[in-house]
Parts: sequence; C-alpha cells; structure tokens
Amino acid sequence: MTGTTPGTPRVLRAMNDRAALDLLLEHGPLSRTRIGKLTGLSKPTASQLLARLEAAGLVVATGTSEGRPGPSAQLYTVNPRAAHVAGLDVNGQRIVAAVADVTGATVGQFELATPGRRADSVVRQVADALDGAVKDAGLTRADIHRIVIGTPGAFDPGTGRLRYASHLPGWHSPTLLDELAAFLPMPVEYENDVNLVAVAEQRLGAARGHEDFVLLWNEEGLGAALVINGRLHRGFTGGAGEVGFLPVPGTPLVRQVVKANSGGFQELAGAQAVPRLAKALGIGTPQQPYAKVAAELLARAAGAYEEDEALTELLRQYAQRLATGLASVTAVLDPGLIVLSGGAVAAGGEVLRSLIQSELAELAASRPRLVVGEIDRTPVLRGALERALADTRDEVFDTSR
Repeated sequence: MTGTTPGTPRVLRAMNDRAALDLLLEHGPLSRTRIGKLTGLSKPTASQLLARLEAAGLVVATGTSEGRPGPSAQLYTVNPRAAHVAGLDVNGQRIVAAVADVTGATVGQFELATPGRRADSVVRQVADALDGAVKDAGLTRADIHRIVIGTPGAFDPGTGRLRYASHLPGWHSPTLLDELAAFLPMPVEYENDVNLVAVAEQRLGAARGHEDFVLLWNEEGLGAALVINGRLHRGFTGGAGEVGFLPVPGTPLVRQVVKANSGGFQELAGAQAVPRLAKALGIGTPQQPYAKVAAELLARAAGAYEEDEALTELLRQYAQRLATGLASVTAVLDPGLIVLSGGAVAAGGEVLRSLIQSELAELAASRPRLVVGEIDRTPVLRGALERALADTRDEVFDTSR
C-alpha cells in the first residue's frame, strides 16, 4: 500500500478487501451475509466491498446457496483468472513446470527432458518448459505474473553463480541469471529446491502453524531447510542447510566437499548408502538407480518390520545413521519440529520416523518432535507455486493503488 496513509478510508477499505479475499481463498464460495459475519462488516458495507471487488475483476458470482432455510443467497468466489503464476522444478535430468491460477489450483503442467549442458541451452530449456505448461493451461506467456524456479544448491547473492550443485549441467554460467531475466518478461525468482519443500509444508502440510522448524530432505541428495521466526534462513552464500556436507562419525572425512559434491552425512545416510547397507546385511538388491532402490528397500523394510530380521536391522541401522546427523543439527538450531521428507524417508513411513525419534532421543540434548512430510506429490513444484502465489496475491489483491 505504498503512498497511502494508515487509517484513511482508502487504506481501511483495502484492508477489508484483502481480508475478504483471504477468507474466500480459505473457505471457498461465501455469501454476502457470511462474509459480513466473518469480517465483522455490516451488510451494506459487505455489499459495497463485493461490488468493488467484482468491478476490479477479483471476485465473481458463482451460483447460490441451497439446502438451508430461507431464500437462497448469491455466492462469491475469488476470480481464478485474476492472475496466474508458474513454478519450475529443476534437476539434472528434467525440468517440470506448472501453472497455477490465483486460487492455487494447478491448471497446466509440462515435463521437459534436459540433456543439454551449455548455458545458452538452459535459457531455451526454461522457456520451453514454461511454454509447455502455459500451453497446457490454455494461456500465453504474457498471462504469467511471476515465476519461481527451484534448483539444487543456491545462487550466491554476491556473484550470481550457482553453488553446491556441480551435478546440474549448464547452470553455472555467471551470466545465466541476466540471460534469463532478459529472455523472460515477468519477475523471476530462484530458490533452493529443499527450501521450497519447506514452503509447501509450512503453507499446506506438516509444518502448518509452525514458525520454527527444520525440514530434512533425502532423495538423490541430503539437504535441509531452516525456518527461523517464520522465515527461511539461507546463510551468507545461500548454503545454509547443505547438511550433506556435514562431517559425522561413522564415515571417513570427505575433503574438498564441493568438488566431490558429497560429504560425511551424505555418505553415511544418503540414499546411496541404503543399497550398500542392504548388501552388507545379506539382502539381495540392485545398487542403481540408488534413490529408487533405496525407497523400495525402505518400504519393504517398514512393511516387514519385526518380521524379517535382515530388513528390520536395515531399518534400525539406517534410522541410527539419520539420527546421527540430525543430532548435530539439533545441537546448533534446537528446533521444536523436524519434518522428514523426500522419497528415501517417506518410504519408511511412520516406522522409520519412530525409530529415528528414539535414536535422536539418545543422541541429542533436546527432544524435537519428528513428523513425516505431508506433501508427497511434486513438493518442490508445489513450494515454487506457493512462493509465487504469495507475492502475486500481495500485488494483485492490493486495492489501495
């Protein structure tokens, strides 16, 4: 509400408008009477508010209430076409793009294989993935208000270069962000992929209502997101949460960790450790692709817990390995909640969570509560969309301008 004076009628109207729009997003279609009760506004004021929002294209009439005593009432909802955003989830094999309308509903999605390694091909790949999702949504690129792109690692705020993700082909050019900004007409933001999972869990999943928590992600790599006082903590270079590089007991020291793209905790408890551990316990299993193999092994072990001796031991040993690294995280951050996410831990479900909780109680001075993440489908993409939606709603829903 730049350029407005707090307490003026214009500002108060804008605050009421935003409150009503947030209620419609939370509850779905509401009548004028219901909006008045939820906001504390009189019927005439609620009517004026809805007329104002409808004229601005932010709400639309959608049917009437039925099944209640008395005459049916006109219902209103947020106009889904008021704005659209896009999110991209990038890894070394593909880019998945999605488009959501301002209500948060996903209306288009597209997946693009990315074998190229040159920086100029990255710009083309981002554009092609975006255009594929936009086309699937029946829109044009000009309809997108904002994009959030999730990648492994983090772009150094000082140099603009991607760090901690040597395995991501083509994304390390110092001019890449400038090239993407020149090619794409809308605002573009970049965020670490695990941080975006934390955004999704805080908005929609297991961390709702929590201002301080840690999210541990374990799929192709180990990483963490740190949320302190409701905000993501990224660190000086954007590398806060790169816990895979953490030296831990139980594995040899890994030196030159960035060059090796691995570290002690990754070697001890990353997904690639699960097939090796299974082999050592006499469990026949392929070694590759390790993320998929690890998830299948842990799902089998959880299903056969305390029935199959080898699989039970696999789960117990793996829980101890994860708890070893989490004990260091807990000692530094003292979180009240740790969310376990990613295919390798989600596959172990509640059984693995309970084992990690018990091990951590023996290894750490404090006792954070562990929960399994609830956003199990494309969590990075969902987080990118939620991040883009938050900023876009602040812009589009501001009626004081």
